[in-house]
Amino acid sequence: MDRRSVLKTGVAALAATAGAVALGAPASANTGLIKEYVINREPGANPEGIEVTSDGTMYVTSVATGAVYRGHVCEPDLRPFLAPGTDGRTSATGVHRDRRGRLFVAGAATGSLFVYDRSGRLLAQRTVDASASFLNDMSFTSDAVYVTDSVNQTIWRAALTGDRVGQLAPWVTVGAFDPVPQFLNGIVTSSDGRVLLVGEQAADVTYRIDLATRKVSAVRIADGQIFSGDGFLLEGRRLYGVWNRSNAAGEWEFLTRLVELNRDYTAARVVADSAAVSGKVGPTTIARDRGRLLWVNSQLPSAPGTPPYLVTEVPGLR
Repeated sequence: MDRRSVLKTGVAALAATAGAVALGAPASANTGLIKEYVINREPGANPEGIEVTSDGTMYVTSVATGAVYRGHVCEPDLRPFLAPGTDGRTSATGVHRDRRGRLFVAGAATGSLFVYDRSGRLLAQRTVDASASFLNDMSFTSDAVYVTDSVNQTIWRAALTGDRVGQLAPWVTVGAFDPVPQFLNGIVTSSDGRVLLVGEQAADVTYRIDLATRKVSAVRIADGQIFSGDGFLLEGRRLYGVWNRSNAAGEWEFLTRLVELNRDYTAARVVADSAAVSGKVGPTTIARDRGRLLWVNSQLPSAPGTPPYLVTEVPGLR
């Protein structure tokens, strides 16, 4: 099965489940940190997005049901925070909390971006003007949120003015990209607020978008290497992405790849890879918790998968 087929299979699993685990391991004797977090013990949850805030609060979404779970990095079990299907949120992917404490949830095939306060009260729901869409992940600047659409290969933008969240409008559309994308996914903003980096999974391309001019270019990866990803995490000029590849046995495996970008984010070199895990685990997105990385074990390649559904440490990479 080629890479495009794997992506189509994954999207089909998302579409089929949208709208429709061992107990947590003890804390590590070496670090005192929990190694596995249980998101859900019921069949068909298929978690996807993750956010870990500076105070250790963890949020995880379900692409299958739209549920959002909440916990803490010092506790082994997450609990339901936003019930599946509420507010029309029958699927959920990217999740991020902004500097005002609002929780933004990408609604995947619902075509909506949902915004909640800390108590779970709906503050805003913004829906794209498209017959079909898949809002996947998001990133922020001081005055806007940018959302990837994996169906329309579009970056949508909503202005953020004080407490107000503006309407989603197409900001960069498919014709601006070269090569033409087939599955836009992870997205992050540079620390200087001048550049967006966007992952395209089908062709293993990472795009650089100038926020002032909207000019799009492909990031050059040194030594013939490739880099893209589902969940992106940018720390300074170090960019992490969850990536899948075919191993020597012809089986699909998942890992997190780390690249180091140059000063203007136009080129990068591969620095390290995590240990790989089975495609049955199917990690999607990552988050930083102090000196370690956590990722969501979606089990999407074998959806609906087998409970419990977990968040685990990324092996062999910090």
